[in-house]
Amino acid sequence: MIFSAKEDVNVPIDHVFAMMTEFETFERAALRRGIEVERRDMLPATGEGMEWDVTFDYRGKLREGRLTLTEFDAPNVLRFKMDGQGLGGRVDIELVAMSRDRTRLSLELVLEAHTLSARLLLQSMKLARTKLNKGFHTRVAGMATDLEERFRAIA
Repeated sequence: MIFSAKEDVNVPIDHVFAMMTEFETFERAALRRGIEVERRDMLPATGEGMEWDVTFDYRGKLREGRLTLTEFDAPNVLRFKMDGQGLGGRVDIELVAMSRDRTRLSLELVLEAHTLSARLLLQSMKLARTKLNKGFHTRVAGMATDLEERFRAIA
C-alpha cells in the first residue's frame, strides 16, 4: 500500500533539509502522540545507520517496530526502512529546489505485509484508503506549514 504527497514550501532547500533532520523534534512530537520512541544507535553525527525502536497502540493492540535511516543525501533525500511484527516498508522524503526560496517536499510511505495477519491489516486499510489518504495529505500539509513557520521564526 502506497501513500504519497507533495507540498511546496516557501523555504530554501538547505533549511528544509536541516529541519527535516532535527530528529529530536520528531521524537518529541511522537511522544506527545503517545508513541514510545527509543534511539538505538550510538552514532555521533546524523547520517545513515541511525535507528529507532518505536512502540504504539493501533486498534487496541500494541505494535512494535524499528525505523532505520538507510539513505542520507543532503540536501535532497532521506530514506527510512521500517520493520515490525509482520509489517514492513519504507519512507522516502525527497526535496527539490524549485527556486532559491522555494522547495518541493515529496513524501512517500510504502507498507508491505509479511504475514497473514499483516495482510489482513493492510486489506482493512485499503478499504479505508480514501480516509487514510486524506489524513496523510493533511499531515504532510501541516508539516509543510510548520516548516514555513519555523523558518520565519529564525529568518
